[in-house]
Amino acid sequence: MTAVAAVTLLVMILGALSQSPVWLLGLLVFLPGAASALCTVRQTKFVFAWTVLVVIVTVLIRDGDGRPWLDRILMVLLTLVLGAASVYACRRRIGREQEMIRLRSTAAAMQRHILRQLPMLTDDVLVNGVYEPVQEDRLVGGDIYDVVDSPWGTRVLIGDVQGKGLPAVGAAFAVIGAFRATAHREPTLTALVDALDAAVVRHNSYAAQTGDDERFVTALIVNIDAGAEAQAINCGHVPPHLLTDTGVTTPALTSGVPLGLADLAGEPATVDWFVFPPGATLLLTTDGLTETRAPDGAFYPLSETLTQHVSLSPTALPRTLYDDARAFAGGGDRHDDVAVLTVRRSPHH
Repeated sequence: MTAVAAVTLLVMILGALSQSPVWLLGLLVFLPGAASALCTVRQTKFVFAWTVLVVIVTVLIRDGDGRPWLDRILMVLLTLVLGAASVYACRRRIGREQEMIRLRSTAAAMQRHILRQLPMLTDDVLVNGVYEPVQEDRLVGGDIYDVVDSPWGTRVLIGDVQGKGLPAVGAAFAVIGAFRATAHREPTLTALVDALDAAVVRHNSYAAQTGDDERFVTALIVNIDAGAEAQAINCGHVPPHLLTDTGVTTPALTSGVPLGLADLAGEPATVDWFVFPPGATLLLTTDGLTETRAPDGAFYPLSETLTQHVSLSPTALPRTLYDDARAFAGGGDRHDDVAVLTVRRSPHH
């Protein structure tokens, strides 16, 4: 109310100084139009009524300025038309916002139920982690993770769907569904990855039929059993970090093509082996953490930070890294979701 009154007073003063009715056009266009973009329907209706009242009173007060009555009537009609259009536009805007919130809330509820609840304990490892989407409403993201206790060991998936928000949710669900169904059935990681790639290809074919964009998914799949080594296939994803009593290392993994793009690769997915001793922790993350930028453009120094926090428990490490990266960004950019998992090898192995 104060802002509307202040703008009205300012326009009236300018109109009196200029001795021209043209000043009314600014009031007609600015007040109801701005209210329709920023305010509720009720507030926009108030601004509409206020504008009409001010215009009518002004027309009556300035009866002696020699202006034809037709001009005055047209000005009032123009005010009514613009005000009514502003109320309609405001109602449409709020309706679209509420519909989008409902859609995102539904997708977020589905995502919370589909993503595995952590921590998760198996015979081989303890998996813990944190996942934070970065959408405007902070509900839906494109990062995925899952854990399956299979007959061949514990299989851990972490991935990142191209894009984010609602369009990425379908591809994310397709990969998670395929992982849970296939991880119990396929004895080898290569067969598992082939099944995940086929799931993304099928999803893209459905998306193409409905006019949606095709997407690929970067992923890292790790298999940990009772042996001293772990298996991994890296499909274009951020490499893991291994935390032991002696420090932090990065296992040397072959980086293949993302899921959904296997037809473009000349060779099948490569299974790599690396030492994963008892009591060690494997850190898996998405690029939302490694690509966090400070205000000066510097990337978040994950390796150096891990060296400082190597003594932290695997339960506390994911949240500590996430909070540290957010503090590092400060006023800088963080354009992607963040998922951080710790996989702690059981000490008795």
